[in-house]
Amino acid sequence: MIRVVIADDQQLIRAGFRSLLESEPDLEVVADAATGAEAVEQVTRLRPDVVLMDIRMPGGDGLWATEQIAGNPELAGTHIVIVTTFELDEYVVQAIRAGASGFLVKDTEPTELIRAVRVAAAGDALLSPGVTRRLLTRLETGLRRPSDPAALAVLTDREREVLALVGRGLTNTEIGVRLFLSPLTAKTHVSRIMSKLAARDRVQLVIVAYETGLVSDGW
Repeated sequence: MIRVVIADDQQLIRAGFRSLLESEPDLEVVADAATGAEAVEQVTRLRPDVVLMDIRMPGGDGLWATEQIAGNPELAGTHIVIVTTFELDEYVVQAIRAGASGFLVKDTEPTELIRAVRVAAAGDALLSPGVTRRLLTRLETGLRRPSDPAALAVLTDREREVLALVGRGLTNTEIGVRLFLSPLTAKTHVSRIMSKLAARDRVQLVIVAYETGLVSDGW
């Protein structure tokens, strides 16, 4: 059973997400929270598998709550998915840097929300290519830091190829097809890259690929 905490200051959103998730036999909403502080308290106490985290909340926003949860070693098994809007949430990139495992827009399809929870619970990151590309394009200025090619010096040529494809939002299966590898071998490469670059998950690998210029604006 995948245990979920929903953090959003709008009761209607929380109720809608709860109803949707609990219609699935493998998903259980163990708590919800209307403030960032309440989200941190609930997650610390219940240690769920996944948190659906809004950004704009009173009493400590979603960015602060994400930093608190992701920065707590005891909560390493909890994965955070940011639920946001494109136009308003300029702090999404900061939340991902803080350790969020992915992001969704609030008007996403119900099946995509359910998929996001399952993907995050499995320890992967929600990197739907279409959503990722649109959001990273909008937030390009926020993502860009001075390129540091030396940061990739620890990677082999094959690992650079894999990182570039991760940066484009491809799954392990898609990477395997592109590079003529098995999904398991692709997954092994991704795990080694995360270890070498001290990245928490695939979302942070996307940021590294983007910042270092491995992935260009045109994707």
